[in-house]
Amino acid sequence: MDSPTLLCIDDRPQILELRKATLESQGYCVKLALSGYDAIKTLEQASVAAVLLEYKQEGMDAEAIACHIKQRFPNLPIILLSSYSEMPERILWLVDEFVMKSELPDRLVPIIERAHRLAPGSSEVSSRRQGAAR
Repeated sequence: MDSPTLLCIDDRPQILELRKATLESQGYCVKLALSGYDAIKTLEQASVAAVLLEYKQEGMDAEAIACHIKQRFPNLPIILLSSYSEMPERILWLVDEFVMKSELPDRLVPIIERAHRLAPGSSEVSSRRQGAAR
């Protein structure tokens, strides 16, 4: 069985390389994107199991990136990463999960595994999105 491929999006190369090393040590294949534009290009060329999206981005912000991804790839899970504990509701509606960086990697790996196992269009995905809106 092939390892799931993840796409990590962050505008800081050092953070991306660290995240890649961490996730590869967990058995994942990892693709990197330094911007939303790079991410869209990568998604058009390769199949990925989930996207890990840094909230704080230069250029195209995380909300715009998530919106583009969901428009083009509606069943692709997006996991939002941030050091901020509070997120705007509008971005929580766009993503499938939110993980604070202080919880990495302990909480991240089980979330990736769960997102990868969920079938496209699963009712669990819909209920998680509704729960995020509170």
